[in-house]
Amino acid sequence: MLRFILRRILATIPVLLVVAVFVFLMLRLTPGDPAAVIAGDSATTEQIAKIRDSLGLNRSLAVQFGIWIAAVLRGDLGESFFFKMPVTALIAQRLEPTLALALATIVLAVLVAVPLGVLAAWRRGGWLDRVLMGFSTLGFSIPVFVLAYLLIWLVSLKLGWLPVEGYRRIADGLIPCMRHLILPSLTLSVIYIALIARVTRAAVSDALTEDFVRTARAKGLPEPVVLVRHALANAAIPIVTVIGIGIALLIGGVVVTESVYAIPGLGRLTVDAVLARDFPTIQGVILLFSAAYVVVNLLIDLSYTLFDPRIRY
Repeated sequence: MLRFILRRILATIPVLLVVAVFVFLMLRLTPGDPAAVIAGDSATTEQIAKIRDSLGLNRSLAVQFGIWIAAVLRGDLGESFFFKMPVTALIAQRLEPTLALALATIVLAVLVAVPLGVLAAWRRGGWLDRVLMGFSTLGFSIPVFVLAYLLIWLVSLKLGWLPVEGYRRIADGLIPCMRHLILPSLTLSVIYIALIARVTRAAVSDALTEDFVRTARAKGLPEPVVLVRHALANAAIPIVTVIGIGIALLIGGVVVTESVYAIPGLGRLTVDAVLARDFPTIQGVILLFSAAYVVVNLLIDLSYTLFDPRIRY
């Protein structure tokens, strides 16, 4: 197990290096000058050139990359061009809203989607299955921003039950924090509910055709026990896989939701950094997202041993 973990950690190094090179080159080879954005519309050519020189953008790409990657290896992601503060401190400030939103979304998605998928598999081909899968298709079809504005109009503006936008930190109290997270997490969870419910339905349907399920029913076990202890437990690996992928995608996929609900998280930070051509911040956030994706995938692989004792690393 330890050797497997070490091999996977070592395997992430070239992956992160490729991501770092790709992001670095993509930012510098696409149109747009950070110095011009910082200087403003009324700046002269000399003022823009002076800012470029102070930011080190006049150096060759190889030198710029060497300086940046050496700093990254020391744990320094550089200083933001736009916010004028270390990128690591900037990410630390914005991390909590994104993690809270991602956690609330995936918990909500799992609590809703897994029972729906099991029920659909149990009544496969019946009206309940068709209704649940119909809702699942609807979840895939509605764009996130459309659902977000519908929820804001109905729940916040018409009914006044929840705040329209913003975020309250956990230190301010759990209830105020949750009140600000309900609508964003509900918006974001719909597509994951649809995805996880479909995978759960397919996996549990396959498990219900196995001999061990027929044996369990022949023994007279109650149907909920057959569904949960035998069918769902043996269908856990694909369900865990899609939940893990959902978590990884959530971390990098909160941009639209955070923008609509004005949540000051990493997604909103990424949008602001892209608009300002803030190279160090964009590079730092993307590296963090890539590392998170790798870690989540590693945890998914390790979790397989919990559900299937035959798997060994």
